[in-house]
Amino acid sequence: MSGEPVATGHEVIRAYLRQLDMSPGVYRMLDAESRLLYVGKARNLRARVSNYARPGDHSPRIARMISETASMMFLTTRTETEALLLEQNLIKQLKPRYNVLLRDDKSFPNILLTGNHPFPMVKKHRGARKEKGDYFGPFASAGAVNRTLNQLQKAFLLRSCTDAVFAGRTRPCLLYQIKRCSAPCVGLISEADYAGTINDAKRFLAGRSTDLQEELARQMAEAAEAMEYERAAALRDRIRALTSVQTAQGINPRTVSEGDVIALHMEGGQACVQVFFIRAHQNWGNHDYYPRLAADADAAEVMQAFVGQFYDQRDPPPLILLSHGLDDPDLMAEALSGRRGRRVEIAVPQRGEKAELVEGALRNARESLARRMSESATQLRLLDELAEAFDLDAPPRRIEVYDNSHIMGTDAVGAMVVAGPDGFEKGQYRKFNIRGTDITPGDDFGMMREVMTRRFTRLLKEDPGREGAGWPDLLLIDGGAGQISAVDGILADLGVEDIPVIGVAKGVDRNLGKEEFHRTGRPVKALSHNDPVLYFIQRLRDEVHRFAIGTHRAKRARAVGATPLDEIPGVGPTRKRALLAHFGSAKAVSRANPADLRAVAGISEGMADAIYAFFHEKG
Repeated sequence: MSGEPVATGHEVIRAYLRQLDMSPGVYRMLDAESRLLYVGKARNLRARVSNYARPGDHSPRIARMISETASMMFLTTRTETEALLLEQNLIKQLKPRYNVLLRDDKSFPNILLTGNHPFPMVKKHRGARKEKGDYFGPFASAGAVNRTLNQLQKAFLLRSCTDAVFAGRTRPCLLYQIKRCSAPCVGLISEADYAGTINDAKRFLAGRSTDLQEELARQMAEAAEAMEYERAAALRDRIRALTSVQTAQGINPRTVSEGDVIALHMEGGQACVQVFFIRAHQNWGNHDYYPRLAADADAAEVMQAFVGQFYDQRDPPPLILLSHGLDDPDLMAEALSGRRGRRVEIAVPQRGEKAELVEGALRNARESLARRMSESATQLRLLDELAEAFDLDAPPRRIEVYDNSHIMGTDAVGAMVVAGPDGFEKGQYRKFNIRGTDITPGDDFGMMREVMTRRFTRLLKEDPGREGAGWPDLLLIDGGAGQISAVDGILADLGVEDIPVIGVAKGVDRNLGKEEFHRTGRPVKALSHNDPVLYFIQRLRDEVHRFAIGTHRAKRARAVGATPLDEIPGVGPTRKRALLAHFGSAKAVSRANPADLRAVAGISEGMADAIYAFFHEKG
């Protein structure tokens, strides 16, 4: 019968042993509701699963997991290395409850010297390396890239304008005037000389800066001796700029030309992992991570999970220095070497400069975790006080804050930001392009109804049992009684009636600090002007304002940049840029004949006929 309890635990796991052989592979453990508990890999599936089948010396976390296991799934692989890669991929995709999970998986920016133009440009690049050229990175942040780009422009006078802007220049731009560009767009430097500066930039970014600076110093001395003082001054400025880049890096290891330094600090059931990127004997920045883990997880398990997930979609460097050893370092090195296509060394240094690099990263990890724990304690106290101020059943673990942005009803967007015990969770932010055709322009109530309907319809579809962490404990709406009434009506229609909804209105004087708070069936509430809860809510509202306005501006900018060319089948961004660069405007394109259109790079005879037909055969 369906009402009978589902069997779980050791006996359930033991029943699977008859189906398993000694192949390597990946196993999944699921609870009575078929929710994923854990993903693991094994060199020998039968031997690994038999460990779970026997009551024994399991950690409290593993014992709990076994007691909840109602079923298992298996996938065999050819090698243990394949099993390791598949395990890390499934953990990132499925986010099992009992696995160590890397929560922040952002991509890192690189510097790109383009390779599809006689005068390559230098620019910041993030994402897949699809564009032709030379990539240098990763850098830990956009700020680190921007600082290096700034100094590179000073040192090598490389262009940073797009190809379309380059093709349309008739005189040097401001960057030339302030000595940040050599103005190849108007022929003030030859292709051969520009290629020389590009090669110098590549040498510098590849770590061969000492030879480069010695060569520049020699050229400066020769120019001064020949009384070419202007050229000597320019070379002097380049040397200063290169020195400035190196000084800004802070750490410039002699024994590590390219590698990542990864340090882990654990305390109070939390962990911080610091990653330092060493490239070209220079520190290109660091980034901290706070993986999700159980209180009884050990350092080797956390480090193994972090390294596997961190490099799941990233190219590993030739050297990875760790503060703690891995559960299986040889297997991880083999897997990462296969991904890179060349040997990857994983080491836990004990002495020398490499050990000093790890100790520096470890110190940063300790300090970062201490700050985070302090901030988390403050955040938890604010959530407790928020629950008390508004008579909530419990402190909210997930607060969703909503706002709309538009100008006279045009380019309308809805925005949602999320906050919880760890502060703002930017990876959970969502934007909603208002699509309703029956909404009167400027109808904020109608916009909020659409946003709420879409948000909670999707939540009910993805998690009807409301078991996941995606369901909010509190909704904050920027607005008064009317907005709250609209939101409550939508939630009631969807059968969601147990989530508190608070409206934040500016009050009669519309002054900061005099906000009024609205809840259905309750009197309007106000907080004292020095109440920490009021400051907390103001920060939440300011953040959703910022996100909503930024999203609206981006949408408006796209609309401003839209042209009839966007509607022509086969004309994508590249052809659009080529047409606009050649003719100057979409209107000029519409007037061009097929022969003129065929003169544009990338426009074939058939494409030219299609563009001409679009403008001349409509209607």
